[in-house]
Amino acid sequence: MIDTHCHLTHAKLIGEQAEIVERARDAGLRACITIGTGPEDARAVLESIGRHPGFLYGTAGLDPFTSHRAGDRFDAELEELAGLIDAGGFCAWGEIGLDYHYDLDPRPRQRERFARQLELAAERDLPVVIHVREAHDDMIDVLSAHPRNRGVIHSFTAGPPEAERYLELGWHLAFNGVLTFKNAAAVRDAAVLTPADRLLVETDSPYLAPVPKRGKRCEPAYVAYTLAALAELRNVPLKDLDRQTSANARSLFGLADALETA
Repeated sequence: MIDTHCHLTHAKLIGEQAEIVERARDAGLRACITIGTGPEDARAVLESIGRHPGFLYGTAGLDPFTSHRAGDRFDAELEELAGLIDAGGFCAWGEIGLDYHYDLDPRPRQRERFARQLELAAERDLPVVIHVREAHDDMIDVLSAHPRNRGVIHSFTAGPPEAERYLELGWHLAFNGVLTFKNAAAVRDAAVLTPADRLLVETDSPYLAPVPKRGKRCEPAYVAYTLAALAELRNVPLKDLDRQTSANARSLFGLADALETA
């Protein structure tokens, strides 16, 4: 199993990072991708990777929240972030995207800052981790205008119509604990129609713990519950789905060849 999206540098997890990684290994995970949001967090991600080589991988980006907090310093932070990424050590650019649920930057500014990062990722041939909330139409428009990019729509929580549009553009879809929630029938329908070679699983730790851990602090080991729910939904053997989603993650993010052995 590979948790393709967690936040191990989050304040709720960083103090127990070693124990969390140990529990993930004990649960059968072969790798976790931890997400850096902004330059400072990106440095923390690199330090974490250094402590757990071959198991932790990392990304870096300016997500809508970090971009909003940057304010007039966005250009400076983007330049700093690009420098960190160019120095090596990251497997993807992100998470980045659009969030219209909260009162963040005006939508045109969000789109412009998002598009700039897409261009930088394409120039570096890096996959992109996408955050999108209540902004699917604009997201589809921006991604359609940037066909060189590839990557994943993380924490996919929409339904089949949105899934089909992202899939048509060549993007992967990642499902997490939301898949197990009672009110997520549309998400489950989207998970069923997603082609096997575009599926990924994640936790988004410390958020969105799956049933039967819902309401608790999430951590990477819990990706096993999401994977089991997804296998049941798709009526496929758990071992086969594990092999497929792990292969998808290795291919998309260029993870180490050592992970090829089961």
